[in-house]
Amino acid sequence: MSDETENTEEEVSMDDWAAAMGEQAESEAVADAAPQAQAAVFEQFGAPAAGSGTMQDFDMILDIPVALTVELGRTKISIRNLLQLAHGSVVELDGLAGEPMDVLVNGTLIAQGEVVVVNDKFGIRLTDIITPQERIRKLNR
Repeated sequence: MSDETENTEEEVSMDDWAAAMGEQAESEAVADAAPQAQAAVFEQFGAPAAGSGTMQDFDMILDIPVALTVELGRTKISIRNLLQLAHGSVVELDGLAGEPMDVLVNGTLIAQGEVVVVNDKFGIRLTDIITPQERIRKLNR
């Protein structure tokens, strides 16, 4: 091999080596900056909003749908009796006439009320709101 060819190969390999070292330094710089950037994002996300604070956090959940159920009463019947039900059949419930109905949200009792009719539509007038302490007490039974 001639000296020129050997020098050219050394220069090329040195240039490649320098380029690789430069790329490594860049990737290390990006990797070092990434945790700081991530921390800044999480700090910004977790930081209270300017002005409203708690209200803005509360506003985030206001549009979440929940299942609201008004329960007149319950009963247990056999499959034989269930299969005999037809149009006009009457099913006796355990609730008494005039007794408050249960209002459940996602299956949890939150209130009781009475039936009202407004513009030919049924509704419920809340007469008693169940406090969180009462709900916990009922769970412990």
